[in-house]
Amino acid sequence: DALNQRKKAFHAWIYLRVCVFSIPAKSELKVTTIKQDPYTMSKGSQLEGYCMDLLSELAKKLGFKYKVHLVKDGSYGRMDESGHWNGMIGEVLRGEADLAIAPLTLTAARERVVGMTKPYMQTGISILLRRDIVSDGSACFDFLRPFSAETWFGVLVAYLITAVSICLVARLSPGEWSQPEAGGSPFTLSHSLWYAAGALSLQGPGPHPKALSGRVVSCTWWFFAVILLACYFSNLSSKQDSESTHLMIKGFEDLANQNVVEYGTLAGSSTLAFFKNSNNPVYRRIYEHMERMKSYVSSMDEGVQRAREGSFAFIGESVSLDLAVARHCELVRVHEVIGMRGYSIVSPLGSPMLKNLSVAVLQLSEAGELAYLRSKWWSSSCVAQLTRTSAPHAPGVKGVFLLLAGGLLLGLLLALLELSSQSRHMAQEQKAITGSNMATSYRHDFQCLVLVKPPEYHQRIVS
Repeated sequence: DALNQRKKAFHAWIYLRVCVFSIPAKSELKVTTIKQDPYTMSKGSQLEGYCMDLLSELAKKLGFKYKVHLVKDGSYGRMDESGHWNGMIGEVLRGEADLAIAPLTLTAARERVVGMTKPYMQTGISILLRRDIVSDGSACFDFLRPFSAETWFGVLVAYLITAVSICLVARLSPGEWSQPEAGGSPFTLSHSLWYAAGALSLQGPGPHPKALSGRVVSCTWWFFAVILLACYFSNLSSKQDSESTHLMIKGFEDLANQNVVEYGTLAGSSTLAFFKNSNNPVYRRIYEHMERMKSYVSSMDEGVQRAREGSFAFIGESVSLDLAVARHCELVRVHEVIGMRGYSIVSPLGSPMLKNLSVAVLQLSEAGELAYLRSKWWSSSCVAQLTRTSAPHAPGVKGVFLLLAGGLLLGLLLALLELSSQSRHMAQEQKAITGSNMATSYRHDFQCLVLVKPPEYHQRIVS
């Protein structure tokens, strides 16, 4: 297999070198292009971009020199009513250019009058619009959207810490062990978790803490739960109100069935020709609407700008729309792509260069050079955003978290003071207040944080 692959590569190289000698002997090829980011852009007095890099690679492979100029009328190329072509196609037909390299779509009308190489990039037709005027529809977990993921995580952590704090306070505070016949403190870890969950859902399962420290922790957690639920329902309501004005546009049929968002495409483009010549009733309705409203734009930049400004959906080449989404984070492209086609390089009809260029394009594709150029010039300037509009931070939540932390610390401090006070009181009753006895008392009390002690541990004799 490896030997066969080397043979094929060698034969292809021989074929390419033979084809090179069939290129017309010209001192310099005239190449026409059009400014469009990122295909061709100005950099000082020079031009750069995807097409310029591609042209450079082709020149290296085929061994020709070239001089690039911008198309005079700023058009890609279409035939007028009199049968004459304008734009880059017209310049190639009139002999004003030997090649045209740009995002020129391979179409039947153009193929009849000029030569077009194998496509160097695949594209289709899609829709570009603002992210905030379109809705993706209801999802299974929309009920989580009022809070961000960070807020939900904070609530979970606060719940666990509060439950553990209730358990610790109940074991530290002598007031929770005041009834020996009860068989010990009811606030085990499992009951504390259930108690905190009940309070968070405004159910409040009993029994409730009796000591001051436990009540401080419980009241703080109840206040936290009330504020949190109020913020949740407020954000949920506002989210539903804002989405009630959003449109469900997932494709061209949704676009044709609404009259809120205006839509249009590039005048004289192959995209417009696709809708004009289509027999699909949905596409015909879109064309008739654009023709009736004259909602055409003169350039790709104008279409992107109108989409950014407001209620306008720009219909264009999916590859170009992907670039707009990468550069402008407020824009989004719908998933539906129709009319798949390719971008090709244009040469005069019957030119001996046509076959050579097609072979070179295929070689660049197989070598991964075209994929590299795509990743180079389509790199996104947007940081990947989990749109905060879909997961807002509830107002006042940060302050409530701080208040909860303060309440838990206060409760634990009060429990320690209650434990210290009870130990001193019991020691005074036994007439044995010594540092050694106090240390033994504290050590015994803190062991209760790990092991559940019998109810009579508060009735021990300090010796």
